[in-house]
Amino acid sequence: MAEPRYRAGIIGLGFIGGADQVSGDALGQKVENLDGTHLAALSGHPRIQLVAGSSRDEGRRERFARRTGAAAYARWEEMLAKERLDIVSVATYAPFHAEMTCACAARGARVVYCEKPIATRLPDAERMVKACDEAGALLVINHQRRFHPCYRKLQALIASGGLGELTSASLQWGNGRLGNVGTHMIDALCMLTGREVRAVSATLDLSGKPDCRGPQFSDPGGWGVFRLDDGLMVTMDAGDYGAVPARITINGKLGRANTGGHDVTLEHWDGRREHWPRPDTNASSMDRAVAEIVAWLDEGTPFPYPARQNVPTLEAVVACHASHARNAAWTGLPLCRADRDIEIRSG
Repeated sequence: MAEPRYRAGIIGLGFIGGADQVSGDALGQKVENLDGTHLAALSGHPRIQLVAGSSRDEGRRERFARRTGAAAYARWEEMLAKERLDIVSVATYAPFHAEMTCACAARGARVVYCEKPIATRLPDAERMVKACDEAGALLVINHQRRFHPCYRKLQALIASGGLGELTSASLQWGNGRLGNVGTHMIDALCMLTGREVRAVSATLDLSGKPDCRGPQFSDPGGWGVFRLDDGLMVTMDAGDYGAVPARITINGKLGRANTGGHDVTLEHWDGRREHWPRPDTNASSMDRAVAEIVAWLDEGTPFPYPARQNVPTLEAVVACHASHARNAAWTGLPLCRADRDIEIRSG
């Protein structure tokens, strides 16, 4: 008996959706430096058949069709209407994630693999999670560190007490963009520590750095302090023009861990040092995510990253904006009243 094949489509055929280097050139980035793309992860899995994609851009459609042989649609609504899709990647700008994700779930997609941030507004993020839950669909947000072997190994080490009682942590990165980059860092922090953000004091960087995705977007970085569960304090250094490398540092009574890219360095206070290098494999974090998606489809294997965990991550970013508006006053989570309607204008 032939193994089942899952039919997949991609909405958004640009840089990370379609592995389109022409789009990457406009952003000043290389596809080869990404930790996977939707096109490569879906088409590279033997149980998945990539059958369709959609983009408003004719050039992207032509390049996608030429590379894959899949159907290319100008309108994503037409793709969902004409194609029977088990998996749909939503790789468009964040303001469109909610509408597209809810439509995919309503059309019977069993999995929606959506780019980060989950949405630009908290009510939209909650609507996405609810729509997929009610449809019995799996919603996966592409925070790649959730699927990276080194991060999962560090998560297990911290949970087992390998660093001892946690005493503090810090986040830093050098290109601002709380919505687009900060979402990765905050989500990874919560993953590694097993805690959520409970309060924020933040100041945004309003130096006016242009957004690489166009003038309709504005996604500043900034500086601040997060208070997590059990009172764990975390500092954030993420100015728009900062030159610091991306790094997450987690301090404990027995040692500390440093990570930011694909490796981890441990310093134990008894003098021992460890370095966990990037795994010697061609598999990207997105390849691993897709493998776990297929395991969920095949066998109902529990998916290790519940979509609802993305809502507090977005809420922490929104809280930075709310705190800034109050001159960096401490702002508690969950947010309430008008703070819940703040929109993060990330691309």
